[in-house]
Amino acid sequence: MTSVTTTSPATASPAAPSRPRPRLDWRLRLGALSLIWGFSFLLIKVGTGAYAPFQVTLGRLAFGTAVLAAALVVKRQRLPRGARTWAHLTVAAFFLNALPFSLFAYAELTIPSTLAGICNATSPLWGMALSLVALSEDRPTRLRVAGLGLGFLGVLTVLGAWQGFEGLDGPGTAMALLASLSYPIGWIYVRRTLAGSAHSHLSLTGAQLLLATAQLALVTPLFTDLPTRFPVLPLLAVAALGALGTGIAMLVQYGLVAEVGPTTAQTVTYFVPVIATAAGIALLGEPLAWSTPVGAVIVLAGAALTQLRPRG
Repeated sequence: MTSVTTTSPATASPAAPSRPRPRLDWRLRLGALSLIWGFSFLLIKVGTGAYAPFQVTLGRLAFGTAVLAAALVVKRQRLPRGARTWAHLTVAAFFLNALPFSLFAYAELTIPSTLAGICNATSPLWGMALSLVALSEDRPTRLRVAGLGLGFLGVLTVLGAWQGFEGLDGPGTAMALLASLSYPIGWIYVRRTLAGSAHSHLSLTGAQLLLATAQLALVTPLFTDLPTRFPVLPLLAVAALGALGTGIAMLVQYGLVAEVGPTTAQTVTYFVPVIATAAGIALLGEPLAWSTPVGAVIVLAGAALTQLRPRG
């Protein structure tokens, strides 16, 4: 559940001419990625119904790391070398995986999965705001600044600001928004430190997930007790969240970026909250006020405007 918009140049580079063309059309893969990430918020809600948020996050990262480890073996690639690279990946793992995954898991203890999915859609807005400060090559335009303002107006609509945020769980919503903010912070750091790396996307991502798993493995025992029972459905939800929503999703994401470029691939951002909302209502029976879909449309429209680049 990350925004492709701020993908580093290293990960957004076009595929080599000799690379075999994928058998499955990129549109189908984009749709599959939208479904996987859209249902991830439902899986988090099911997982946290039986396990502590840190345990859900640790399981998610462990299963995701296993998928990428298998991919590394199949492709006969190794993890990156060099202390400096691993140090940068440690920071990236925290901001792109350990922190946002944990925040979303804690947020969904008190907020619906539908709201968490919509909060996730604000990531491009945060990215736009941060890049204006942190990336000198990312110059603002009137249209993009207007998109930023429109997007945050949409956030206020989703949250029901005119009602004084009545009925809204403040801490839970704040954690979901902070999780969305964490992604662009991580990607900007990656662009500044690992862009142009000689290592492959798969190698870097595998190491990143491995480090995030290690971070959660250290933290989880300090704040949680070992479960005394292991309900099957929540356990399957965590396994699917990790294997599909993290491991396979990352492989699909980077394949899309390499084939069609980051601008096209990032359109997945606009489908995820729609699917998350539909899944939460249909399968979990979560309530839906009129302001939620209306605000979500405004958020997505603003996010789309922030991604526009001047021609040439």
